[in-house]
Amino acid sequence: MSTQGRMEGLVVVVTGAAGGMGEAHCRRLAGEGAGILALDLESSATTARLAEIVEGIVADGGRAAWRTADIRDISELGAAVTDGLAELGGGPGRAPRVDAVVANAGVYDVPGPAWEIDDDVWNRSLDVNLTGAWNSIRATEPHLADGASLVLVSSTAGLKGIRGAGQYVAAKHALVGLARTLAMELAPRSIRVNTVHPGSVATPMILNEQIYRRLRPDLENPTREDAAEALAARNLLPVPWVEPEDVSEVVLFLSGPESRFITGQQIAVDAGLTTA
Repeated sequence: MSTQGRMEGLVVVVTGAAGGMGEAHCRRLAGEGAGILALDLESSATTARLAEIVEGIVADGGRAAWRTADIRDISELGAAVTDGLAELGGGPGRAPRVDAVVANAGVYDVPGPAWEIDDDVWNRSLDVNLTGAWNSIRATEPHLADGASLVLVSSTAGLKGIRGAGQYVAAKHALVGLARTLAMELAPRSIRVNTVHPGSVATPMILNEQIYRRLRPDLENPTREDAAEALAARNLLPVPWVEPEDVSEVVLFLSGPESRFITGQQIAVDAGLTTA
C-alpha cells in the first residue's frame, strides 16, 4: 500500500465494516492513505473479522482501529466513535477530526407483500437501514471537520420499488430524503452529503440460497449460476452483479476532495438496473 494517496492524512469512519462492501470500503480508502475507524455489530465472527481487516491495513503501512457497536443505540455508537478516534490519534492528547463517514451498515430481507410483513421485520429494517445511518451521523457530527463528506449507502431500492421488500424500499428511499436535508443543513460548513445506490452486489446479502430461490422459483434447487442468469437479464450491461470494489471506487471519490462540489446527489452503481 502506498504511503501517499488521494486520502492521505484524512480520517474515515465506516460502519458495517466487517465484510462485504464495508470491508472493501475500508481497504480501498486505506489504500489511498486514509486512517480508518471500522465499526460493526459485536459478535465473535465480526470481532475477529474487524481485527483481521485492521491488522491487514496496519501491516501494509496504514492507520486503522476498530470498535464494535450497535448502530441502533446512539449512546453505544457515540462511545465507540469517541474511543476509536482516540486510539487513532490526532496528535498529542487529541483525537483526529473526521473527514468522511461511510454509513454502510444494512440488512436485507424479502418477506413478501407489504401488508404481510410482520412488525419485527419492518422495525429491524427501519432501525438498521435508516435510524442506524441517522445515528452514524449523530455520533460523528461532533468530530466532523469542515469540508467533510458523508456517504450514505442506499440501494437501487432507494430509487425504485422492489416487490416483496417494502420495508427495505421504505428505509432506503428515506435515506435519500435524509441525505438531501443534511446536505442543506451542513452546507454552511462545506460538508457534502450524498447517497450511493448499488444494484446487486456480489456479497452474501445477494449470494445466498434464499435469494436464489426467489429469483428462480421455477427451479427446485437453483444455483448461483441460475441466479446470475436472472439478474443479468435485469441490467443494461451484460453482468449479473457488480463487485464490492466497484462500489468502493465511488465511495472513495465521494469521500475525498475530488468531489468537493458534489452534494445532495444520488449515484447508482448498478450496471444500468435503474435505467433498464
